Amino acid sequence: MKSTVGDVSQVIRRIDFDSRRVTEGSLFVATRGLKTDGHRFIDQALEAGASAVVCEEVPEIKKESVTYIQVPNGQEALAFVADTFFNHPSQKLKLIGVTGTNGKTTVATLLYQLFSILGTKVGLLSTVENKIGEESIQAEYTTPDAVTLNSLLDNMVSAGCTLCFMEVSSHAIDQHRVDALHFAGGVFTNMSHDHLDYHKTFDNYIAAKKKFFDQLPAGSFALVNIDDKRGRVMVQNTKAEVFEYSLSTLTDFKAKVIENSLTGLHLEINEDELFSRLIGKFNAYNLLAVFGVGTVLDVEKVELLTAISKLRPAEGRFDIVLARDSKLTAIVDYSHTPDALKKALETLQETRPVKARIITVVGCGGDRDRTKRPLMASIGALLSDQLILTSDNPRSEEPGEILEEMLEGLTPGQNKDALVIEDRAQAIKMACKLAKEGDIIYVAGKGHEKYQEIKGKKIPFDDKAELMASLNLN
Repeated sequence: MKSTVGDVSQVIRRIDFDSRRVTEGSLFVATRGLKTDGHRFIDQALEAGASAVVCEEVPEIKKESVTYIQVPNGQEALAFVADTFFNHPSQKLKLIGVTGTNGKTTVATLLYQLFSILGTKVGLLSTVENKIGEESIQAEYTTPDAVTLNSLLDNMVSAGCTLCFMEVSSHAIDQHRVDALHFAGGVFTNMSHDHLDYHKTFDNYIAAKKKFFDQLPAGSFALVNIDDKRGRVMVQNTKAEVFEYSLSTLTDFKAKVIENSLTGLHLEINEDELFSRLIGKFNAYNLLAVFGVGTVLDVEKVELLTAISKLRPAEGRFDIVLARDSKLTAIVDYSHTPDALKKALETLQETRPVKARIITVVGCGGDRDRTKRPLMASIGALLSDQLILTSDNPRSEEPGEILEEMLEGLTPGQNKDALVIEDRAQAIKMACKLAKEGDIIYVAGKGHEKYQEIKGKKIPFDDKAELMASLNLN
């Protein structure tokens, strides 16, 4: 990194990488993104009052009063500049990162709940919400940008938080957003088909996740699910102390499902029994990860198991709505990958009452990995008694075209039986109309989201609210 022009003693009042947010005294960091290049907006940032610029390419025409700092990678530089500007907040608490395809939100949220129950002031950075103690802050991305991340962590430190649990997405790892953070530990949940629209190949996706564990410092811990064949791959080159968890192999943390029903899980964890309100084998893994982290962080076993028994699901993660009058079960879930959908529907197959039908409402998002669309439809048809294909977040794509690609995954017989209802509200209403006493309505894909993203606009929409209205539960 080198300074090329200007007074290096500039007073920096804030950091911006979006020129529209720049104010007097800002340091503007020009980053290259997927859709735009921040270098194009350097002049705009200077006009708005930026006193210094970090960039990969220094402009030919420079202002004498401005400091220009040239760096090899703007995104990486932003991470370290933000960490320094906020005085290294991740070093002042224990920051635990959770990564994997599925389960990140649930594990991070359960850990936040757990340590809150235990009396610790905790922070949470998740897809659903960010929390500083009891204060809730709306989340826009799974992992925020580096400036927002460090600002939130700084606020957590100021509020007295000693722990923070954070979802770490593959995009954030690849885009260097977490490079400068000091993690006390990391958790790997699992890995399956997702985000190939961004990473292009599955190997690239694996490499992004592995990079997180490669960067963990000595003295930290890595807790990995070894029932996923990539679990041990994640920690091949880590400096962290490695712990393993499994439902099938004797290892550091081992669980056995004694009973799995729509009322919850009865588990044996390291030879102690536990009942949880969470449902499904996938949640047995999530609870085991939570138990593992609690143990590594020196929580006494009886206290830990007691607190785990009080945990509740994260919003929109296998979120059960009971229709009292009709004796139906309706579930809202964020499952938007083939593996997550398969595991959720298999859980319903295992736990449903005799003669109960599973009615599944599912769609696929636009401008995302198109290869999973036929897979999602195929899994939905195979594991449901009635499949209703509908719109998810079509974004810039036409919903009908997305549905056509989903239909390619169905056999002629499945295609004949499936219903295609583009309007998501009408699809949910139809599911409720078709359901009879004892049936299960499973609405997948959007979970906690309170909108549909259509042609660049976020239109208010809430799966759970639609379900409750259709079932007269309001």
